[in-house]
Amino acid sequence: MPVEILMPALSPTMEEGTLAKWLVKEGDTVSAGDLLAEIETDKATMEFEAVDEGVIGKLLVAEGTEGVKVNSPIATLLEDGESAADAKAAPKAEAAPKAEAKADAAPAGAKAEAAPAGAKEAPAAPKAADGARVFASPLARRIAAEKGIDLTAISGSGPHGRIVKADVEGASPQAAPATAAAAKAADAPKAAAPAPAMAAGPSTDTVLKMYEGRAYTEVKLDGMRKTIAARLTEAKQTIPHFYLRRDIELDALMAFRGKLNAQLEARGVKLSVNDFIIKACALALQQVPAANAVWAGDRVLQLKPSDVAVAVAIEGGLFTPVLKDAEMKSLSTLSAEMKDLAARAKSKKLAPHEYQGGSFAISNLGMFGIDNFDAVINPPHGAILAVGAGVKKPVVGKDGALSVATVMSVTLSVDHRVIDGALGAELLQAIKDNLENPMAMLA
Repeated sequence: MPVEILMPALSPTMEEGTLAKWLVKEGDTVSAGDLLAEIETDKATMEFEAVDEGVIGKLLVAEGTEGVKVNSPIATLLEDGESAADAKAAPKAEAAPKAEAKADAAPAGAKAEAAPAGAKEAPAAPKAADGARVFASPLARRIAAEKGIDLTAISGSGPHGRIVKADVEGASPQAAPATAAAAKAADAPKAAAPAPAMAAGPSTDTVLKMYEGRAYTEVKLDGMRKTIAARLTEAKQTIPHFYLRRDIELDALMAFRGKLNAQLEARGVKLSVNDFIIKACALALQQVPAANAVWAGDRVLQLKPSDVAVAVAIEGGLFTPVLKDAEMKSLSTLSAEMKDLAARAKSKKLAPHEYQGGSFAISNLGMFGIDNFDAVINPPHGAILAVGAGVKKPVVGKDGALSVATVMSVTLSVDHRVIDGALGAELLQAIKDNLENPMAMLA
């Protein structure tokens, strides 16, 4: 019986995707690692690789099909001795209805309807002791079931750690004693109590009735917009935000930036104020290490490196690519890396590892003339810095004299579960000190 190729989960948050383009056709011979299709997720367009060798029997999902649920069949792969006639037995899969439950609620590797009598189904994807799904190809699951191999004890060598045929062929059968499972369950951290139900807004029908007779254009939500709506609603309803505000004088930074750019012009490098802000935040997270932290459900994780995310506006939404080890990089390196990440974000060519993670984020709307604003924390980050425009303002010096300075207003949104008020104030003071003494950031 042909092996089903399933819609992959190309990111931890992916529940469904669009099959943008097939890179193979029926009858093509493929090997592990060959490109099969281009998949549009909620964040990017990514290439999907084969995890087993064989011949493409039937393409079950047409190009351009939206809303294809993760783990639903999209094609069949013929094994040795099978013919194209075997592939015809599998009907075409349909895109899942938009109102269906999340992918995790559906059985992994579910077969298409009307499978022929006697057809052998691939075993459902197993789960590890902590409840996380173990991803394996249908052929690997079938071989494991026949040999009595526990997939939770195998490390996958396929894309994103997926277990493939080669991983299980040489593995020895392993019993999974109930006592061992019980021991694992006992050692596992207790699940947090379920969160209270969130208040829902008015239904679609209710809103439509409110605007009957009024002219409007209905804008369809794509995967990115749905994800943004869900995550930010969750963030504002579940994260106890508090806000710290400071004014930062930029005249010393602007003068220093001008001198550096004059020296770097021959190399084609031009530093932006945002590059200095990234560096200042990265160093501040090292200077106040307790604030370099994220919320992990029932614990706080304090990170060693400064992995700083920076919001990038794109058409229809935004990305937050992460500059890893930012405290170790020069201003010119950060500038080049940020330009590259921003360009690829706008063309939706970022890989998941480039926009996931980090402990801290920066959202800069100063270039749009915004004086100040409050940003929403991107979970599991502990804080986000909202940056306003630098504008000329009257200031009173330490000697009491009145003068004019370029002042930038910033707001630090803080998760009170991770960072208390005094610690947040210390972090923001460190950011301010770094930006008002820019030469020290090069020491």
